Amino acid sequence: MFRTIAFLLALTAPLRAQSALVLQTDFGLADGSVAAMKGVALGIEPRLVIHDLTHQIPPYDIREAALRLRQTIPWWPKGTVFVSVVDPGVGTERRAVVALTRSGHYVVTPDNGTLTWVADILGIEAIRIIDPARHRLPGSDLSHTFHGRDLFVVVGARLAAGQITLNEVGPPADPVIVRLNLPAASRTAGGVRATVIGIDKPFGNVWTNASSTLLDSAQVTGSDSVQVTIRRGARTLFVGTVPFAATFGAVARGKPLAYLNSLLDFALALNQGDFATRYAVAPGDVVEVHRR
Repeated sequence: MFRTIAFLLALTAPLRAQSALVLQTDFGLADGSVAAMKGVALGIEPRLVIHDLTHQIPPYDIREAALRLRQTIPWWPKGTVFVSVVDPGVGTERRAVVALTRSGHYVVTPDNGTLTWVADILGIEAIRIIDPARHRLPGSDLSHTFHGRDLFVVVGARLAAGQITLNEVGPPADPVIVRLNLPAASRTAGGVRATVIGIDKPFGNVWTNASSTLLDSAQVTGSDSVQVTIRRGARTLFVGTVPFAATFGAVARGKPLAYLNSLLDFALALNQGDFATRYAVAPGDVVEVHRR
């Protein structure tokens, strides 16, 4: 009888404070890897609310993972736990960490460049190295190639469920993170020089790292049109004068335009077309913008 009462009390006990758990990987959805991670998380706390950021990151593309975290994290409530697993160095000596941002979000990830824009845009308050002796999934000791299931989502689920604090993740880490090797945007005579950091799929819009603040300082945003040159090494991919517009509909269908994207960075698009495909633009290409 007493056991029955205790069981009923456990079922009706108040739910401890929890946060959302958001998963990002390059695993795709063709096999059971993502489902395995979710199963582990629900085994830790069946009442967790799990969301998908994306699982369509191109394989091994750390830059894309970093960009999608930057695009997404600021819009989630404080305390949300993000698990980002794009980990070409899985099983090696690369650090497995949890970063607490100054905005109050947690990112559980390998320290391989994924945190670059998280640090730049949100700031990092603290970093802890994940202690596998405390947090490795029981029975996974012989597995060395699936830390998403065996380590990262375990820590993420425990943090989101309120079962552990950041201090219980592991020892404090050097706050100097591994960074992506991408040149910063800068001012030039009469404009700015930027780098393509991503393609807005499936539309093919070209996103750069030139912020609206930088554009303002170069007096680019006040122009009705801008002169744009895109290069890859010695090869010129695009040269032209395009309208600097607020919306895609400001130009005729299929015509190019410059605009501020949802991150308030300089971007290029074709109205109802694919700029990146038409001009063979890819991340890493250099974009020069001059005011008219």
